[in-house]
Amino acid sequence: MSQSDILVQLRKELGAIIDPDFGVSFEELQAIHTLEVKQDTSVELYLEFVPPLHYVAKGFDEQCKAIITKHFPNAEVMIYVREKELPANPVLPQVQNLIAVASGKGGVGKSTVAANLAIALAHTGAKVGLLDADIYGPSVPTMFGLSGEQMKAEKKEDGKIYGYPFEQYGVSVASIGFVMGRDQAAILRGPMLAGYFTTLVDQIYWGELDYLIFDLPPGTGDIQLTMTQRIPLSGAVVVTTPQEISLADVRRSISMFRKVNVNILGIVENMSYFIPPDMPEKRYDIFGAGGGETVAKEVGTRLLGQIPIIMKIRENADDGLPFVADPESGNAVHFYKDIAKNMVAEVRKKNRDKIASPGLTITL
Repeated sequence: MSQSDILVQLRKELGAIIDPDFGVSFEELQAIHTLEVKQDTSVELYLEFVPPLHYVAKGFDEQCKAIITKHFPNAEVMIYVREKELPANPVLPQVQNLIAVASGKGGVGKSTVAANLAIALAHTGAKVGLLDADIYGPSVPTMFGLSGEQMKAEKKEDGKIYGYPFEQYGVSVASIGFVMGRDQAAILRGPMLAGYFTTLVDQIYWGELDYLIFDLPPGTGDIQLTMTQRIPLSGAVVVTTPQEISLADVRRSISMFRKVNVNILGIVENMSYFIPPDMPEKRYDIFGAGGGETVAKEVGTRLLGQIPIIMKIRENADDGLPFVADPESGNAVHFYKDIAKNMVAEVRKKNRDKIASPGLTITL
């Protein structure tokens, strides 16, 4: 078989690899940019994919190397991967993906989910920011061991004053709790709330980020509406518990996001069940069972995952060391890591749509 025939066969086999997030081949995605063989001593493959790639890049690399080595066993294999360019984000141009974590009501563990998802993403090597916009009850300072800290600020060349997020557990962290008194939120009303949020977004210097996670207040009020008017979100993750009273609020929250054209990336069911550590064969559905999956099917979105009641999750949050950041948490961190992976898969799907049909974004 001539080298040209081998190249045709090699390109065919590489083109048949499936992108797991889309369920389609490299050929259909037009992922193979260039394939070069240099005198049987080296093979260079240039690939281009829809971002973000933190969960899929390693698998792509391994599959491609295995196929190339089969045809050129003695050649040096070099694979170069780049991300397709997304339409420019006019509000936070240095941030690739903006994700809101929301809930229809308080008390469902939304902030705990947001914090642990942010750290799970950072563990993939991504640059991650977490903005605690829950003005009524900013809990991120406590969960990250930063209670009482004040955000440092600096005047830049453009004349604006910018605040700098704290770096903790691999995540850039900013919170309304760093710039206002502990009890100050109790006296804020609609326009003031929106103003505080706008200041947070406009005057924090994040630098380049792969993901910026917004921990929103519960409900469907001024903060949520201000965000959806001003920020081109990649999508929203809605946190709930299995009981019907929480699910009714989830439906309202999803309805609000859809009315303002924000994609729903999926639902996280928190406090799904309890397994006693000393009786692992027992399972108790304290808040009911299956509610998250039911409402996900009802509204046509994905159940990203279920998180059981684990005492250590609450203890870690109170102690300023989120569960995923604690090396003693063991294999149980997979609950958050699996949800983060599923969420990123949904982000990639939305980004593919953006690249295929970029539109005009109007911000208010």
